[in-house]
Amino acid sequence: MDTKVEKNRKGELAVDAHIGKSILNKEQQMSYKDKELEDEEVINKMGTEQISKLMLTMGLPMILSMVVQAFYNIVDSYFVSAMPDTAQIVGMGDYAMNALTLAFPIQMLIIAIGVGTGVGINALLSKTLGEGKRETASYVAGNAIFIGICTYIVFLLFGLFGVDIYMNSQTSDPIILKMGKEYLGICCVLSFGVILFTIYEKLLQSTGKTVLCTIGQLAGALTNIVLDPILIFGYLGMPQMGVAGAAYATVIGQFVSLILDMIFHYGFNNDVDRQLRYIKPKKRIIKDIYIVGIPAILMQALMSFMTYGVNIIFISVSTAAVTAYGVYYKIQQFVFFAAFGLNNAIIPIVSFNYGMKNKQRVNQAIRYGMMYTLIIMGIGLVVLQIFANQVAGIFALSAQTQKLCIMSIRIITIGYLFAGANIAYQGIFQALGCGGHSQ
Repeated sequence: MDTKVEKNRKGELAVDAHIGKSILNKEQQMSYKDKELEDEEVINKMGTEQISKLMLTMGLPMILSMVVQAFYNIVDSYFVSAMPDTAQIVGMGDYAMNALTLAFPIQMLIIAIGVGTGVGINALLSKTLGEGKRETASYVAGNAIFIGICTYIVFLLFGLFGVDIYMNSQTSDPIILKMGKEYLGICCVLSFGVILFTIYEKLLQSTGKTVLCTIGQLAGALTNIVLDPILIFGYLGMPQMGVAGAAYATVIGQFVSLILDMIFHYGFNNDVDRQLRYIKPKKRIIKDIYIVGIPAILMQALMSFMTYGVNIIFISVSTAAVTAYGVYYKIQQFVFFAAFGLNNAIIPIVSFNYGMKNKQRVNQAIRYGMMYTLIIMGIGLVVLQIFANQVAGIFALSAQTQKLCIMSIRIITIGYLFAGANIAYQGIFQALGCGGHSQ
């Protein structure tokens, strides 16, 4: 009797165990199913949506984001050009504009290295996600942050020890030197915000979260716009800081953008794992990032070196020529940055579908990316040709400087369509892993 009862109990336990195992299997299946649905959301975003629409839905926030980026230097230039004369200095606004123009190539170089590295991150991360390699994608994201920290250390050292040498190589005017060294020193020493923000922005862009990037950019730009007059002219009880105020307004705005993008990445970017262990440098991943990133850095950096060379040439002609060129270049950024914004949409879309080995969608992305880029540059050409006087008139420039600026706009914009095709081809080659061809 006892043996029979014991057998029955064993049988009940076996049934319970079987039921428990079945329930566990169902829970695991549901978990796997949920994971598949999460992955499918990413595929639906860049792997299945109509390319013409996808290029716009991803591109427009990035275009807005890049145009907002152009606001930083434009806003600084606008307010410092309105700096009032003092008893000792007549033409303070032109001196300040000249100082910012001479400092500008280094600011361009910071952005060039950040954006170029970001291009490599963008292409590699999108490609690995398209291939379904989540672990590798997580290491790409972590190593990107490591690279950003190393890049900041380089510009921190330049800000501490290289600014004097750099500024002295362009001018001997004591007023311009004082302003330029002050402005550039602050921007380099506190460049942590702009460099790391660029990295986190690319991590969000690579996973299709372009709206969050735009929110970060807009918040930083608005902070800069509000703080510029307050710190430059000493409003609301603040001391009048002049060009130093413009520099502090810029870096504070960049830190605001960085903080928001960090919140968005660590709070909402579930396409990659974000543990600290992924920041540990991996030689192979860093190499793959820079295979695409270095050509992009060189392309951007060449503009910085060119501007530096032009400044040296123009300063021997007149300070008005340097200022006019600097103002034009910052106006041009609105159009070029818009094209680069679309370029930032071309790269992840082409890379993702290339990783999925979908040739038809890759070809469509190339075609629409090129077409939309040329439209942007064409609009910029027409608008600047028609409204050259009004655009140059925004800044408080001397008559001679304004005339030179208008002349620059009329001549250089003629080549915008060729420049647009070049920008689109850069993104296409970089997305396909052929970074060297983009040079």
